[in-house]
Amino acid sequence: MIYVFIADGFEETEAIAPIDILRRCKKEVVTVGIGGKERVSSHKIKITCDISEEEVKLDDNLEMVILPGGMPGTLNLEKSDTVQKALDFCNEKGLFIGAICAAPSVLGHKGLLQGRKAVCYSGFEKELIGAEVLYEPAVTDGNIITSRGAGTAVQFGLKLAEALISPEKAAEIADSIMC
Repeated sequence: MIYVFIADGFEETEAIAPIDILRRCKKEVVTVGIGGKERVSSHKIKITCDISEEEVKLDDNLEMVILPGGMPGTLNLEKSDTVQKALDFCNEKGLFIGAICAAPSVLGHKGLLQGRKAVCYSGFEKELIGAEVLYEPAVTDGNIITSRGAGTAVQFGLKLAEALISPEKAAEIADSIMC
């Protein structure tokens, strides 16, 4: 199972594109509303998440967590005890963690990017504490996958699929969506 954490002020493309790609891969993707199931994006698009943060279970079914960016969505994610516990759980178990746009800053603040390659939205580089900052669309370093922003959301989703399943499956999905 994959949790995509959604907080008010999230960037919708950065959430929806990876969800779509991973569901095309037949992965169980569960959207988690931070602060309630009904969330509003940075562009005032309302969505209903699958579960609220109180329903999150950190167990052997979890494969990955994903943090979409956007403002103030990233700040709201970082304040969430549920998100922090999920990141700790994934880090301890070596499970995949995906973050895009401003959200890699949450990983930097936790020390999860120490000695790793990472990318983020322009202007957030100093928040990637300990990382070797690159300027590619999406980067995988161990169990951490980061991406730059809304314009790289599909590439981010494909990197997630590549990590969870295989490069071949990611290529198949890329072909099917004409990427």
